[in-house]
Amino acid sequence: IDGSVGGNNFTPLQFLDYLSSIKLTWAMVSLPAATLRDEALGRQVREHADRLGIKLQLAFGSVCPSSRSFNAQLGTVEEQVARALKASRIFGATCMRCVLGGHPERPQNDMHVDNMIKAVRGIRSRILDSGVKLAVENHGGDLQAREMKAMIEAVGADVMGVCLDSGNPVWMLEDPHMTLEMLVPYALTSHVRDSAVWLAPDGINVRWVNMGEGNVDIDGWIRKFVQAKPGMPIVFENLVSGNPRVHRIYDPAFWNNWSKMPASELSRFLAIAERGTPKPATPRPEGRTAGQQRIADLEVCVRYTRDLLQRL
Repeated sequence: IDGSVGGNNFTPLQFLDYLSSIKLTWAMVSLPAATLRDEALGRQVREHADRLGIKLQLAFGSVCPSSRSFNAQLGTVEEQVARALKASRIFGATCMRCVLGGHPERPQNDMHVDNMIKAVRGIRSRILDSGVKLAVENHGGDLQAREMKAMIEAVGADVMGVCLDSGNPVWMLEDPHMTLEMLVPYALTSHVRDSAVWLAPDGINVRWVNMGEGNVDIDGWIRKFVQAKPGMPIVFENLVSGNPRVHRIYDPAFWNNWSKMPASELSRFLAIAERGTPKPATPRPEGRTAGQQRIADLEVCVRYTRDLLQRL
């Protein structure tokens, strides 16, 4: 996904050129609203990707009208999704990544889920006619796996599935393997990165790290994903964290957002944390920009994952 190389100000075509240079064959691309409205620009991206032998998917935003992530200035849910579906068809894609929202939605999660279900049901026929399913990401901050599964089943797996993200579960107090086990039947595409999880005096710290540097058994996660979904793309969303995110589990107020989480799920996350050791961020080398560091990190992950896949 293009966010993996953020800070380099790549245009969509430059992003594709870069992916081609490191021999990647799938690209998840975010398009500005103006480009989504311009079919000619979308076709230009598709034609360039075809020349490079790269298959495309669209990274779209929120389809929940009550979410802070939803930009009502760009139109209704129906209008925005219609443009995104059209762009996805131009791309030749069979799914498009989207989200409910993020951490701000968690306190009123049930209300937002209901609103998203209603919104998607209202455009169900349009989605079916397009041949492009909504691949809702298990996003950092909004939905836990069991909540995502319930939403998909309420809407229908014929129009909605999952963009299965291996990194976001640690933001949601989940073992990424549990998330995969619950959601992989609905997976339409993926976001892959590694995570480090460890106990701290004020709770549990989590950081996204380069592939192979975490303690969530990312090798086993990839192996399970490939076995369950052979041929489905592994899309890197490499977002190496600076400071860790802290789950302040000893603060009673923290649990206001997690009151429905089963103990059986939490115990799996706690087991990972108990096995973890502190993994502070490595300072960026002097003279290297943030964008250059993103590229260096991504290429570490590409090499690691290629080696892993060759050993499977």
